[in-house]
Amino acid sequence: MAWILFGAFIALILLRVPISIAIGAATVLTFLTSDFSTALQIIPQQMLEGVNKASLTAVPFFIMAGNLMNATGVTERIFAFANALVGHMKAGLAQVNVLSSMIFAGISGAAVADCAGLGAIEIKAMRERGYKADFAAAITVVSSVIGPLIPPSIGLVIYAFLAQQSIERMFLAGLAPGVLVGLSLMAYIRVRATYQDFPTQPRASLREVAGTAWHGLAALVAPAIILGSILVGFVTATEAGVLASIYCIGLGLWYRELTLAAFMKALSETAMMTAVIMIIIAFSIAMGWLLAIEQTPQKLADWTFSLTDNKNVFLALMLVFIILVGCVVEGVPAKLILVPTLLPIIDAYGIDRVHFGIIIQLGLLIGIATPPMGIGLYIVSEVGRVKFERVTMAVLPMLVPLFAMLILLTYVPQISTFLPDLVLGPQ
Repeated sequence: MAWILFGAFIALILLRVPISIAIGAATVLTFLTSDFSTALQIIPQQMLEGVNKASLTAVPFFIMAGNLMNATGVTERIFAFANALVGHMKAGLAQVNVLSSMIFAGISGAAVADCAGLGAIEIKAMRERGYKADFAAAITVVSSVIGPLIPPSIGLVIYAFLAQQSIERMFLAGLAPGVLVGLSLMAYIRVRATYQDFPTQPRASLREVAGTAWHGLAALVAPAIILGSILVGFVTATEAGVLASIYCIGLGLWYRELTLAAFMKALSETAMMTAVIMIIIAFSIAMGWLLAIEQTPQKLADWTFSLTDNKNVFLALMLVFIILVGCVVEGVPAKLILVPTLLPIIDAYGIDRVHFGIIIQLGLLIGIATPPMGIGLYIVSEVGRVKFERVTMAVLPMLVPLFAMLILLTYVPQISTFLPDLVLGPQ
């Protein structure tokens, strides 16, 4: 059954069938060709049971927070502050692009929201200052990888649900890796600026830095409020999603930029995105049930051990596999398919589940900036009005620091596990 399931799924993906439909169609087809062909009621039962989890209620609220930020002028204030802070550096607006993504990540945690929201502002500003459009679009899409690592993060919420880990622990685990990925991109830009001419701008005065910080203060402290409220036990991670959304509505009213039309548009986009994610999760649960019945994870574990019993070699093979999957399948559905299958193998090799969560999160995130299916490439191509082929060529060298950080995080697990162990205690 596993061959039929994955074969049908891959065939549908190659035919450019939407992910949500491809997973559902492959699952139904496998049921019809299996011993369960007369028990199709199992599919809706598994789907409903799969999405009826309290932890998943955080997903629509964090999506909504990102959409509301784009509707309330918060993104412009974040960009203005980052520009005043590091805009004078070599390739200053490229550095601003990365720093803005790091700040924005602390409220939204969605790469798509980063690309579509901040991306429009960043690409426009960089083009006006003389940057090439393809470079501006490329740095925008690679910097958006930071968002789903730094808490709060929709992807980490879903992984915590799949791996039976606490959301708080996963959020803490993503903090240091997210900052390191951002710093690695800023270092790459600085090195590139030594042999390539980029437009420059004057250093902002302390008064200008203070002014932009003051105007954007409410937005800048949002990450600390959201994460801090979780860690001190004031709210659960799920309730933090509600807090983030309410806070963004409050910001919109405070800045007097949240109109009824913008609010309704944010709600509509949130509903659509949530529906797609929940459909994917529901069908993936049914798919996982089939794989479990067939004992596919156990068979895969036995096969993997027949290849190597060395953990480091396995990690190298797994990285290649995750990156290849990330190139053709989006992060959420890929995680929903891979995590239940790989967890028995991870446990057998003695790899910490929290550490593995960060590996697969970053590995699949790199996929949004990797041809041919990288959704981030299509978004910035549309937002920046740049040909897809040009963005693709410009983004390739920028993947080097991302791959380097992925390897570092894979073989130095303490980067991911130190902070959650320090704050919450060892597991």
